[in-house]
Amino acid sequence: MYNGLLHLHSLMRWIILVLLVLAIVRHYKGMNQKLSYSASDRKIDLFLMISAHITLIIGLYQWFAGEFGFSKIRDMGFGEVMKNAPFRFFAVEHMFGMLLAITFITIGRGKGKPATAGAAEHKKAFGWLLVALIIILLTVPWPFREGIGRPWFPGMH
Repeated sequence: MYNGLLHLHSLMRWIILVLLVLAIVRHYKGMNQKLSYSASDRKIDLFLMISAHITLIIGLYQWFAGEFGFSKIRDMGFGEVMKNAPFRFFAVEHMFGMLLAITFITIGRGKGKPATAGAAEHKKAFGWLLVALIIILLTVPWPFREGIGRPWFPGMH
């Protein structure tokens, strides 16, 4: 079960990244063209938030049940985990970065909730989502990251 959830967690990053880039582009356009929020803007933001929260739940399960999160801190001690870059990445950096990014996605989605949301709300959502994207790009274990890299797509080595 753990391995299947790990693959699902890895696949979900692509859904989140596609929706996040799409939302950022739409908010950039809405901000610059002074558009009001459309039903499509709200749906994309909602699907983005739902995808991020589902991925968070899977990630929390992995952090508590897997070998690289809580169990590493419990077995080695927090100080020792912090001295080991790969262990630190999965036990602390990835978790903290993704919690922050998902919080920013949720805040960005909330900016478009008012019925009167317009260009100013597009600008706020754009800012929150852009920062979330940067954090995600920095804290994903991309294949080229030595010692922590995971495959581009789960099951492919």
